[in-house]
Amino acid sequence: MSRPSQPKLTTAEHNGVSVIQSQAHANVTASSSSLQQVPQLVPANPSAGGGKALPPSKMKKPHADKDSDEYRQRRERNNLAVKKSRMRSKQKAMDTQQRVNELKEENERLEAKIKLLSKELSVLKDLFLEHAHNLADNVQPPAGADGSSPAPTNGQ
Repeated sequence: MSRPSQPKLTTAEHNGVSVIQSQAHANVTASSSSLQQVPQLVPANPSAGGGKALPPSKMKKPHADKDSDEYRQRRERNNLAVKKSRMRSKQKAMDTQQRVNELKEENERLEAKIKLLSKELSVLKDLFLEHAHNLADNVQPPAGADGSSPAPTNGQ
């Protein structure tokens, strides 16, 4: 009894994912040759968790030699970027502190203005009440015996 021929498997790696393709032998019968073989995706590293492919930004790159020009250039660019980022952060903190100081000064100035205007309002209220009281004292009582106002005359 002859053993059924197993398909030949080839593996190609692409972006961290292995693609397994089967190739049928040449002696496959005509009826089965009409079936297409579908490639299967299998993670290149089975322990990489769940079979999900990593995006290109998360893929591990081969470590460059620390003595290479490329490595030194990347380190230099990174050091400049870090220095620039820290300078921007310090400048932002200084700008924020300056704004805080300006707002505190403005707040103190406005509070002093409120006190001044409150005093002015109090003085004006007192003057108004005094004036209103004086007007009420200067009003003559009506001339009628029953307290009613006198009869109007026609100017004769």
